[in-house]
Amino acid sequence: MVIVAGDNEGGAHDGGSEEARELGLGEELLVVERRLSGEVAERKGSWKHAAFHVATTIATPAAYAPLPFALASLGWSLGVSSLVSATLASWYSSLLLASLWEWNGKKHLTYQQLAESIFGSWGYWSVAFCQQVASLGNNIAIQIAAGSSLKAIYKFYNNDGKLTLQHFIAFFGAFELILSQLPDIHSLRWVNGICTFSTIGFAGTTIGIAIYDGKKIDRQTISYDLQGSTASKLFSGFFALGTIAFSFGDAMLPEIQNTIREPAKKNMYKGVSAAYGVIVLTYWQLACWGYWAFGSDVQPYILSSLTGPKWTIIMANTFAVIQILGCFQIYCRPSYAYFEHRLTRKSNSQTKTSLVRLMLTSIYMGLITLIAAAVPFFGDFVSICGAIGFTPLDFIFPAVAFLKAGKLPQGVKLRLVVILFNIALATWFSIVAVLGCIGSIKFIANDIKTYKFFHDM
Repeated sequence: MVIVAGDNEGGAHDGGSEEARELGLGEELLVVERRLSGEVAERKGSWKHAAFHVATTIATPAAYAPLPFALASLGWSLGVSSLVSATLASWYSSLLLASLWEWNGKKHLTYQQLAESIFGSWGYWSVAFCQQVASLGNNIAIQIAAGSSLKAIYKFYNNDGKLTLQHFIAFFGAFELILSQLPDIHSLRWVNGICTFSTIGFAGTTIGIAIYDGKKIDRQTISYDLQGSTASKLFSGFFALGTIAFSFGDAMLPEIQNTIREPAKKNMYKGVSAAYGVIVLTYWQLACWGYWAFGSDVQPYILSSLTGPKWTIIMANTFAVIQILGCFQIYCRPSYAYFEHRLTRKSNSQTKTSLVRLMLTSIYMGLITLIAAAVPFFGDFVSICGAIGFTPLDFIFPAVAFLKAGKLPQGVKLRLVVILFNIALATWFSIVAVLGCIGSIKFIANDIKTYKFFHDM
């Protein structure tokens, strides 16, 4: 189960705990969601804070650094059209989801609560499952990416050094454990502001290096043909679709919207649109320039392909690590908040709450760090996480939920267009989810045969 924390002030904790003791399990969960999502506290975030949060959760280097490789697996025409259509579909779906926040006159403070209000209990648990897959898979993938960037920086200064990828994954995990002691999403707003600017810095630096490298390479040696047998090309294409779906992952939109002050819906529309402005500037250019520079030989993590001036590659990797710091925190908050509440709801002691938070975050970070270090196949986690976790939450559910909630335009022709478009959107991305999952499983099976556990990639 996933529930996100918001701001808590004054006696909210006491009142929430007393009320929870007197209610049944189903009602208690609603109280938990309200308290942890911040309904009892004042929502202070502006549309700019919404943009920071959304851009940080979506536009992480771990999400768009694999996009040149995805284009190489699909080719220019299919790759670019898939990227552009996914961008527009994700933006549209995000606006649909933001519009449903008060669809029946009640504020729905978490994604699960919104799903339950529209689809009933199966909607609640389906979204909870997808959020957990998205949250855990995303954090494993981006911790591997952060470790890879830290190792790259280390190797530039000490090429003969003995530290491995696993060491840097552990170092990153230790720093995230420190950030995990901050109480809620809103407390991360300035961290995520810095991360958003790091996103732009990473993209700009990486694009510049890719163009620099591309001009140095003999262009006659660059091939844009799809590699491998027919079956290999097919599975690579499936894998690429999952990678593109992952790159637009934002499984936390209602929780972010609950941190935004009134008019929350209007502010969220502005925040989402601003965030997608950043995405267009970064995703499209990095994907295309990276593929242009290296062709079919581009690596799953674009930074591994770069050979430009030393200082520029260090800068790109530094931007990547900074951005990933904030994204990781957004996605680990659901698990933290739920279990922290379950263990502290009968206590008013802030000391106990802090100790419980330290214990829970230590366990979580230990598990994520262990998995990331043991199976450091970055691209595999990206694709399967996108297929199983993010595709249903970012594309399928918003389209179907909007129709089920009956929030349709008044005009007959426009209503018909919206219905047909949403059905087509949900159907196509359901197919993408299945194909992406098949491709990911194939790649994971191959990597397990090729590499040992705790392999120094």
